[in-house]
Amino acid sequence: MYDEFTRGLPPEVRDAADEMTFDAFGPVIHDGPPKKTPAKTRFSEIKRKLVRLDAIKPVLEVNYLVKGWLTANGLSMVYGPSNAGKTFVVLDLAMHLAAGEPWRGCKVNPGPVLYIAAEGGSGVLNRLAAFKLEYPAMAAAPFYLLPIGVDLHGPGDAKIIAHLLGDLKPVLIVVDTLARSIGDGDENTAKDAAMFVRNCDLIREATGGHVLIVHHTGKEEDRGARGSSALRAAVDTEILVGADHRISSKKQRDMVAPDDLHFTLRSITLGVDEDGDPVTSAVVDPAEKALRIRKPLTGKNQVAMTALTEALDKQGQAGMGEDYPRCTIVAVEHWRAACDAHGLTSGVSEASGRVAFHRAKVNLMELGEVREFGGYVWRVRDDV
Repeated sequence: MYDEFTRGLPPEVRDAADEMTFDAFGPVIHDGPPKKTPAKTRFSEIKRKLVRLDAIKPVLEVNYLVKGWLTANGLSMVYGPSNAGKTFVVLDLAMHLAAGEPWRGCKVNPGPVLYIAAEGGSGVLNRLAAFKLEYPAMAAAPFYLLPIGVDLHGPGDAKIIAHLLGDLKPVLIVVDTLARSIGDGDENTAKDAAMFVRNCDLIREATGGHVLIVHHTGKEEDRGARGSSALRAAVDTEILVGADHRISSKKQRDMVAPDDLHFTLRSITLGVDEDGDPVTSAVVDPAEKALRIRKPLTGKNQVAMTALTEALDKQGQAGMGEDYPRCTIVAVEHWRAACDAHGLTSGVSEASGRVAFHRAKVNLMELGEVREFGGYVWRVRDDV
């Protein structure tokens, strides 16, 4: 039986097997301590993993990080089109996890979080500042930000990050984004994507944490994350943050896929800049349904919207009181004047001009692009 088990193995592995003690075959007598050869070590490792069918039992405990969404010590990817809110969503999830608070009704196994903001800039700082203002009870969570670009195409930065974390033992490491973290690698080639994954695994294995990669879609959202399919094959979990503000689980290797979540972005004023203009960011709020995706405006609707944008820039106001939104708004007459300047009412009488402007305003309001109250108007997309 022993010969049958080892028949066909390479000579070096068979030699290592001859030196081993197998419970099923009886002891093998050695003249001295066996040599620790790589083949023997690997053979021993494989042997220990053999499981008979009658010893297999169901796995009832889900080793989750965020129940239904992320597994502990896993590899995941959150992807979506530009400006869909990916970073807002991932920051929201990461902060809840670090603070030990359920995320959108899902239980968490909390712990420290490292967020690598490879795109840098003040945007992520302001988003975190907005979160702290809105949720002061979570402001002391063990959340760590690394706002620099890293190169995970080669192993150098991965080893530095793993060493840097030391005894921190983060449960989640976020890499935002893949494009800013792959160095000289090409996300479209399987070889470079595999090297990137290998270095994410290096961090994951060294820390015991889950590595979450933030990535972009291509031109068509429904075709998935852009780049090599090697990346998508390697991850345990894929989550799409759509342009309609829908959060969808597209792949779950070890958990049942949860129902979709929906969200909106709510504006938070952080202060004023050197010119006295408000500085804002946003936080994620749950929503009941997906956001309607706006179609590009055309014709007179586009002219009127361009005029409104100009009027908001030149004569807009903010902080008008509780009855008004917190975004910049502008008086209707200023919008009308801008429409005249952009030719919306050119070549017509004053009465016809008023009708043309009123029609454009109503059209944009019915399309969900503009709102009006108390003689002022604003863009819906700004009121978040």
